[in-house]
Amino acid sequence: MDHTVNTRAPFSAMPAPSPLVADPQALDRVCATGPVTRRTARTRRWRFATFAPALAGTALLMYGLFGWLARDGMTGMEWLLLSLIAATFIWVTLSVSTVGVAIAGLLARARADARPMGSAPGIDVALLVPVYNEVPQNVFGNAAAMLHALAARRGPHRYTLFILSDTRDEGIAQLEERAFHQLAARAPDGFSVYYRRREMNTDKKVGNIAQWTRGWGAAFEGMVVLDADSLMSGRAIERLASELSLDPEAGLIQTFPMLIGARTLFARMQQFSNIAYGWLLAEGLAMWARTEGNYWGHNAIIRTRAFAESAMLPHMRGSGGRQKLILSHDFVEAGLLRRAGWRVRFLPRVTGSFEETPATLIDYVIRDRRWCRGNLQHLRLLGTKGLHPISRFHLFHGAVAYLLSPAWFFLLVIWALLGKDTDTNVIRYFNEANPLFPDWPPAMSHIDSAVFLVVMYALLLTPKIAGAGIIAATPRAARVFGGAGPFLRSFLFEVALSVAYAPIMMIQQTKAVWRALTSDAEAWAPQSREARSHGWLTLIKFHWVETVLGLLLLSGLIAGLVSLWLVPIVASLVAAVPLSALSGLTVADSASRAFRLDSPYTLREPSIVRSARAERARITDALALGPE
Repeated sequence: MDHTVNTRAPFSAMPAPSPLVADPQALDRVCATGPVTRRTARTRRWRFATFAPALAGTALLMYGLFGWLARDGMTGMEWLLLSLIAATFIWVTLSVSTVGVAIAGLLARARADARPMGSAPGIDVALLVPVYNEVPQNVFGNAAAMLHALAARRGPHRYTLFILSDTRDEGIAQLEERAFHQLAARAPDGFSVYYRRREMNTDKKVGNIAQWTRGWGAAFEGMVVLDADSLMSGRAIERLASELSLDPEAGLIQTFPMLIGARTLFARMQQFSNIAYGWLLAEGLAMWARTEGNYWGHNAIIRTRAFAESAMLPHMRGSGGRQKLILSHDFVEAGLLRRAGWRVRFLPRVTGSFEETPATLIDYVIRDRRWCRGNLQHLRLLGTKGLHPISRFHLFHGAVAYLLSPAWFFLLVIWALLGKDTDTNVIRYFNEANPLFPDWPPAMSHIDSAVFLVVMYALLLTPKIAGAGIIAATPRAARVFGGAGPFLRSFLFEVALSVAYAPIMMIQQTKAVWRALTSDAEAWAPQSREARSHGWLTLIKFHWVETVLGLLLLSGLIAGLVSLWLVPIVASLVAAVPLSALSGLTVADSASRAFRLDSPYTLREPSIVRSARAERARITDALALGPE
């Protein structure tokens, strides 16, 4: 827990309290109940269509590999190899089957999980923006743009904006206060704007939202939780409010945020992938998750009373009996809401929901380390009493997303030790030195290695290929990417970049898992949202592990001990430092369209993004004039 104290009395401009009882939930018993949502036959069919192929495909592969490895008896190393392949393969096939379900739903013209919005009764909605040492003009500029967009729609709902600050830096806090006065003075008629800076940032974002819920939550039917870099169109916010108003069983409704504002190579790669392929995985997830969806911590609307009654988080017991904060709180909050009977819905077709992404590989990894520590906590929460099986799966999947990297790393080590033939098989050499061990494993020929590698890469790239194929084959979709030709060139460039950066991310996530399992603390800092260059010394210190591993494998290649099929991985690891430097290269203004990785939101900027940029500039100019 962080109990940093401000050096001066924090500024606050809040409405009269409207308290709401919000007690922490117990993990060993169900404390609250809500409406009962029953599973439909259609939901069961979609889930069977998702999980059955993944399980069957993995089982068939394991059966074949077991028969191959067990010809001379199974050793512990062989069982480990089989387990690692199964653990990685099933999650890859699950992504493929999720894409298959999405395509099947699109072909079947499955209706979006939505209702007509015209008859939605008006409700009171709070827009919550928690901040911690952020750039004030960016936060308040985005907020101003959203307020004006909502005012232009003249919808039935009533909105109130709250900037909930946990900022510790006094200079930034003073800028926040001035930016608040600027925003409040220019807020549209009928829209109230409030600001509160906590004296102690107890429990970080979790405690920030909890304190607001207990103090002012009773006045609002719903709360739209935003991040400091979140930006939503008026139509998207209005849609969420209407969905909550029309669905009395909904406890949380999550959108699919799209990435914006990318200017560097790495950020553009993430943005292109998110827009070109992410929608297909999101569509598949929505098809089988149904009322047991997940929560990603922002750009979602939550029923305030449901949250207060059933989703307030307790602390976990850490080492030495100390109380620890649940870090990746969003997954757990979604699970607790569903445990109480509330529907947790995911609407990937709600457009106009945006967020930003880190500009460089290093910035991305630093953020990823925090997520890794939080997601691994989920393994200890799988036994929470009363969770829906799908909620448990979301928790488990969040942890596995990081545990897969160590699994891939160990597979890489084993593959390197196998050599390129029987004579260069290091493992077999040591087994032959001990007559108690049988010869292991059967020699893997060049053709076997090639087939295995091609199959795994094909499965890993299937979601990308499927998404790109649908776009390229649909003239209307291809046009928003600048045409089929430019899109396909950008697609090939993005795939090449993904293949190049994947081994580096594997090592970095393996290090993050190791750090999370062996230490209790992770240095926390606000996410870097601006493009910045890192010096060569910083890059070398950050990536020395990948570089050393790459050089070791390269020496094995040169000596003829390592399979040539590992060349792409070796090249990536050896070039980790220059690739990391390249990730921060600004490509937004590149003359070559293929290297710009253009997408619909870079070619035709959404109006809410233009509005936010103008509001940011206006507030920046106002703050530059100094205190009034």
